[in-house]
Amino acid sequence: MKKKSIYICALLALSLGSCQDKLDQAPLSDASAANFYRNTDDFIQAVNGVYAQLRPFPDRYYDLSETRSDNVYGSSSTGVRDWDPVNDFAITLANNALVAEAWNNNFNGIMRANTVLDKLNASLVPDPVLRGRLEGEARFLRALYYFDLVRWFGKLPIMDKVVSPAEALDIPRSPVPDVYALIMDDLTKAIGLLPDTRYGGTNIGRANSWAAQALLARVHLTRSGPNYNTDGPGLGVSEYAQALTLLNGIINGSPYAWVSNYASIFSYKNENNNDIIFDVQFQSGNGLGTTLPGYMGTPAYFNATPGIPLPQSSVEMREISDDLLNAYEADDARKAVTIQQGFTDANGFAETRSFYRKFLDETSPGADRFDWPINFPLIRYTDVLLMKAEAILQGAPGTQQEVDDIVNMVRARAGLDPVSNVTLDMLLQERRLEFAGEGLRWHDLVRTGTVIQKMNDWLPQEDELNRMPESIEPFNVIYPIPFTQLTVKDGLYQQNPGY
Repeated sequence: MKKKSIYICALLALSLGSCQDKLDQAPLSDASAANFYRNTDDFIQAVNGVYAQLRPFPDRYYDLSETRSDNVYGSSSTGVRDWDPVNDFAITLANNALVAEAWNNNFNGIMRANTVLDKLNASLVPDPVLRGRLEGEARFLRALYYFDLVRWFGKLPIMDKVVSPAEALDIPRSPVPDVYALIMDDLTKAIGLLPDTRYGGTNIGRANSWAAQALLARVHLTRSGPNYNTDGPGLGVSEYAQALTLLNGIINGSPYAWVSNYASIFSYKNENNNDIIFDVQFQSGNGLGTTLPGYMGTPAYFNATPGIPLPQSSVEMREISDDLLNAYEADDARKAVTIQQGFTDANGFAETRSFYRKFLDETSPGADRFDWPINFPLIRYTDVLLMKAEAILQGAPGTQQEVDDIVNMVRARAGLDPVSNVTLDMLLQERRLEFAGEGLRWHDLVRTGTVIQKMNDWLPQEDELNRMPESIEPFNVIYPIPFTQLTVKDGLYQQNPGY
């Protein structure tokens, strides 16, 4: 497995490596930050540290999007796992570790980006092209972290510069439009600063201008969704035409292209292929791999697969919903790539439940189940195509034939017959099957205004343990502010309604 050098140092920043030592000596407001940033190499290392905060994204997308959505029924046997209240739409989620992780790690990434942007200057990084690239990467990542946060939590404290802990205690949550203003400004500047070519060698995995354009298009689509009468990510601003302009630019001018074989997109031997516009880079060994937490089923599955090291701890499986299983047509090639439908263990026990296997290759195990080498996609070329179809269906200039052609291109790769007169509901179904396991489903439903109806139709059919509510409400569109943040300073933040 090729090393991703961009993360060798950055991911070590999450453990006890030397990078962590240096970055920890330069927190917000710490005078040692000035001593760390002395030359170009220091800034490259620091930007790698900003990328390092992407590491929890696969877990988070599975925990907070897939498990929240109609793709997964995540009630455990005991009901006490961290993901149970996420699955069950509990109003006590402010005390949940998975919700706190989303807040804390994203803001850690934002603070690291702020430090880079504060210290970056021509005297320390004389090369103007490289200096611009480093600024563009920091802005792209800050926008990505804020976008992730606004979709989970709505209103946020805006920290667009280095602040001391004392100063942070006086920064309240800002309205969602103000958060978007920062996100869009960062992405617009990143588009102009970042190269429009693909990286090679040790720079594979860095964001380029196309990644920033694709993310900005997704921002426009998200802003255009309904707000559900809550301070969620939708503003109802109808920016579908702006999204379409960006998406067409990527389709017509970028180095990314259609990949004809679905399975090859996720192959361990075909990482960074033409479908991958931006992903989280992983490598196995030294704790630098992805955990693939809920994708992999129970220990019994790996005990039945020789050569895969497995710790003795128990892992309880979150099963694929019957609704998703039944959504695949009989000949859909994506189903076998995406889902493992049961297995028989070494003792002959037949497990009938299904789980995601899209990012799992038993022939290429890492050190253990917490250390797999596969990258995790955040923006794919296929998503760009389907976002274009969505923008047109939502009112951007374009034709029904363009929408049908895009959807049928995706269906043909899956081995399915063409369809005509594609509706938004048909498009959402195609996105569901195409991106299952990639953490997009919940956001797709929220963005398109369909989440309440879809989930309320699904809940009574799937909730065999009777732990979920009979229906969800608009406040469930976003998560609560973690309780630990509410107690930092009395009255600084107000909890999201409903929690």
